[in-house]
Amino acid sequence: MRRVNLDQSRADQAARWADDRLDVLVVGGGIVGAGIARDAAMRGLRTGLVDQHDLAFGTSSRSSRLLHGGLRYLAQGRIGLVREASREKMTLHRIACHLSQPLPFAFPTYRRTRWPLWQLRIGVKLYDWLCGARNLGPSQALTPEEVAERFPGINPHGLTGAVRYFDGLTNDSRLVLDTLRSAARQGAIVSNYTRVEDALPCPSGWTCHLRDVRTDRPGQLVARSVVNATGPWAQSLPQSTIRLRLTKGVHLVIDSRRLPVPDAVVITQKDRILFAIPWGQRVILGTTDTDYDGPIEDVATEPDDVGYILQVANTAFPSAALRETDVISTWAGLRPLIDSGRGGPSDISRAHEIRLSDSGWLDVAGGKLTTYRLIAEQAVDRLVQYLGHHGPPCRTAQQPLLEPEEVQGVSGVLPPEVTAEAVEHYCAGEWAVHLDDVMIRRTGWYYYLPDVESVARQVAGWMAEIFGWDQSRQEAELARIACKRPEGS
Repeated sequence: MRRVNLDQSRADQAARWADDRLDVLVVGGGIVGAGIARDAAMRGLRTGLVDQHDLAFGTSSRSSRLLHGGLRYLAQGRIGLVREASREKMTLHRIACHLSQPLPFAFPTYRRTRWPLWQLRIGVKLYDWLCGARNLGPSQALTPEEVAERFPGINPHGLTGAVRYFDGLTNDSRLVLDTLRSAARQGAIVSNYTRVEDALPCPSGWTCHLRDVRTDRPGQLVARSVVNATGPWAQSLPQSTIRLRLTKGVHLVIDSRRLPVPDAVVITQKDRILFAIPWGQRVILGTTDTDYDGPIEDVATEPDDVGYILQVANTAFPSAALRETDVISTWAGLRPLIDSGRGGPSDISRAHEIRLSDSGWLDVAGGKLTTYRLIAEQAVDRLVQYLGHHGPPCRTAQQPLLEPEEVQGVSGVLPPEVTAEAVEHYCAGEWAVHLDDVMIRRTGWYYYLPDVESVARQVAGWMAEIFGWDQSRQEAELARIACKRPEGS
């Protein structure tokens, strides 16, 4: 197994920061920051990206894993947002088909609810049209008998039928990583576990003081512009002009044998919509949408969250009788929504904002996973104009994320096989530093596998060979990942 001198590689990277005067420094290694770094590098801008945590540490590895236009936003009259996201869904399917699996959704309808069948039949046809008249699959209406046959155990009381339409299933953190691999191939410098401690205006742009979180080694660079793409952390930077409203979303993972659904199922609960999403041998249930004012680094799944999601799922599928002991794993993340000062969490627009100051500081916030490429294009358009850069136009909607040979062996929407070769690749070629980098964000093994603790020990052993860890370091990494499962699973 190939040995990796992590200290030397990060020291070499720090030297590149000092030697290269950047056009753009992107702060934040989530999906928006990754998209901006890729687009900027492809247009010939000298680009760097840093994140104080791992890449895709926050929101971008804790989503519902969907590429979607947002059918429910049609009912809210946000047609422009739906059209934008629907077109981007199709673009991502074209440039990253290994990360865009067509996924049918069934939306059951019931008497005396706010979602009548006739209205949804019109809605899904409009939804198809907003995708450019060609969705990932054709929509259709289902009779109550067809719904009951396709989804045994669904609540039959008052069932009037369903509509069936298509969105896409993705791997959110893998989308970030493959986007950054593309950015690095275009010359971008990518560094996780690197914190921006200060950014001061200077005649050349911004002098940025960095610190390697892992070694505590300081560094410095000069960039002509700085992009704040830190998601939930956006308003914590002193230069930021963004004001956010954070809402928490929780997801549960259960064995598909407990709720065998061939398609994703839309479950309505008053004004909320939840999903049961097939994920290989698992089903993802979620999500919640509640205001959040706790610590950003430690967003937790609370017992009330679990109870709420199970109650909603059991209302839709009474015979499943799901219990807390059926939950294999959970994740909780934050939506960094633009604060409008009004409305409930589910009513807040998923639109994004881009703000550029006279000094070259760019704030980017809001938006959806599905629209990240478009957000990046608009942000880099602003930067190119500000910097007076004359280079190639945006090509991110045409250029595939990976070359064909790079796609081979890369995990798609489902976790890859547990092998030493895969772990070596993540450590040598995808910036993995810690055990949880591999188990959670590079693979999803932490959420998917029932025997996660034994797999974590195996992976820690392989990483010890790669990085030269001793036994105490392996145990520290195992403690760091905190391999805990709900009691009884």
